[in-house]
Amino acid sequence: MLDPRKWNWKLKYMEEKLDLRTVNVRRYILPLREGGSLPALVDADDGFNYVLKFRGAGQREKALIAELLGGEIARFLGFKMPELVFAQLDEAFGRTEGDEEVQDLLKFSRGLNLGMHFLKGALTYDPVAMNIDPLLASQIVWLDAYITNVDRTFRNTNLLIWNRELWLIDHGASFLFHHSWTNWEKHAIGPFSMIQNHVLLPVADRLEEVDAVFREKLKASDIKKIVGALPDDWLLATGEEESPEEQRQIYAQFLTTRLNHSQIFVKEAQDARRSLV
Repeated sequence: MLDPRKWNWKLKYMEEKLDLRTVNVRRYILPLREGGSLPALVDADDGFNYVLKFRGAGQREKALIAELLGGEIARFLGFKMPELVFAQLDEAFGRTEGDEEVQDLLKFSRGLNLGMHFLKGALTYDPVAMNIDPLLASQIVWLDAYITNVDRTFRNTNLLIWNRELWLIDHGASFLFHHSWTNWEKHAIGPFSMIQNHVLLPVADRLEEVDAVFREKLKASDIKKIVGALPDDWLLATGEEESPEEQRQIYAQFLTTRLNHSQIFVKEAQDARRSLV
């Protein structure tokens, strides 16, 4: 069994409140055509470039909610994860954009969006050409089964190599339950069958060890702090009947319940792996 004290935890990451920086977007540089959400590379007023996830695209604010929750849980658990920031688009932004599709996207994304620090020169992880440590693979598989992330497959790994280290990106396709918002309790204690498509599953042979350590590390109070970072603006825009605070409570209860029943999704992943190797 692994000793949690030997893990590279970022113990000082969580304090009384989880605060994300807010930046103002100054310039739209170019669209990034991967996937259907049309993220873009932008320049902000802090002098850095960000991959911007737009509230007007695809699954709208729910994709941003999943991105924030999944990314910050990953960071808390010790994964390499680019900084996430709130990114403000003012009403005048994009009026001179020539591409009508992009102009509409910018128009419907005014207000608070989500930016991810751009890792210049990063390479996409190639599972055929690049080996990965089984412990790290098991950690990532556990995370994605926990947050029900469907988008870490051979087709789209959402893993980058930067400065010779593996970085996680793009968690917007997580938290499947919130697209229907019913029976969240059932989803919280259910398996995650789509883990069978995970790019790292064949290598993930230390899931039980990872489960023990992550369950010890991640507490209900930590989950509450991460969920507390969700802006009212996004939650109000989802169209759900529940108030922003009630929605936060559901996300927190979902994550806490799922953590308490992690043996269910761990067994599902182990069974899926045995069918592959």
